[in-house]
Amino acid sequence: MSVRAGLVSVTFRQLSVPEVVDVAAKAGLAAVEWGGDVHVPDVGAAVRTRDLAADAGLAVAAYGSYYRAGVSDPADFAAAARVAVALGAPYVRVWAGRLGSAEATDDYRAAVVRALKAATGHGVTVAVEYHPNTLTDTLESALRLFDEVGPGVVPYWQPWDCHAVDAARAQVRALLPYGLPTVHVFSWDTDGSRLPLSAGERLWRTVLDELSAAPGSYNALLEFVVDNDPALLAPEAETLLSWLNSR
Repeated sequence: MSVRAGLVSVTFRQLSVPEVVDVAAKAGLAAVEWGGDVHVPDVGAAVRTRDLAADAGLAVAAYGSYYRAGVSDPADFAAAARVAVALGAPYVRVWAGRLGSAEATDDYRAAVVRALKAATGHGVTVAVEYHPNTLTDTLESALRLFDEVGPGVVPYWQPWDCHAVDAARAQVRALLPYGLPTVHVFSWDTDGSRLPLSAGERLWRTVLDELSAAPGSYNALLEFVVDNDPALLAPEAETLLSWLNSR
C-alpha cells in the first residue's frame, strides 16, 4: 500500500498556479489535482502548470473537469481530455449527470452510461466523483453505474457525513475493487460548515486503514480548508501526514 498526500487546487481558487505550487510544496505535499475552471483551462496552461509542478517536485494527481456525463456536450470531454494529456494527468474527474439517483429515469441513467463509455479511450482514465445530486449519490446507485459502464471508468470517493464512520468504511471497501485511486480529504460539520481536519480523525484514520489494507497506490487530497485560507494548509497537511506516517 502507498498513499500519497496532496491537494485539490480549487481549494484555493483565489491563488495563481505558481502560488498553489508554492503552498503545496512548502506544506510537504506530493501531488496536486488541478482544476479546469480557474487554474488549467486550456492546453497552454496545462503545459506551463506541468512544468512548474515538476520543478517543485509535485506530481499531477488528476485533472478536475466539470464535465457532466449525459448532460454536457461530448466535445467538452474531448477538450478536457486533451488538456489532461498535456498536463500529464492520469485521470480526468467528471460527474455522473446532474440528477440524483432517486430522480433519474431509466432513460436518463442510460444516457449517462453511454456518455461515460464514450469518454473512454482518450488517453486518460475517467474518474467519476462520489457526489450528491448525481448518479453516485448512493453507494447502491454508484456500484450499479460502474457495473453498467465497465472498464476505463473508476470512482473517486469523499464523505457525505464526516461523522458517519461505518458508512465511510463500507463505501470505500465497496469502491476499491472498481479501481478507486483517490479520496478527497476534508472535515465538515453536519450543517456543512468546514472544520479543521483533526475534527474528522476517527473517520479519516478508518478510511486510511482501508486503503492501507488494499494493494495498490492511492491519493489522499486535501480539499475545503476552513475559510479557503492558504495559511491553514500547512497544519492541515501536517495532520494528514501524521496519520499516514503512523501506519
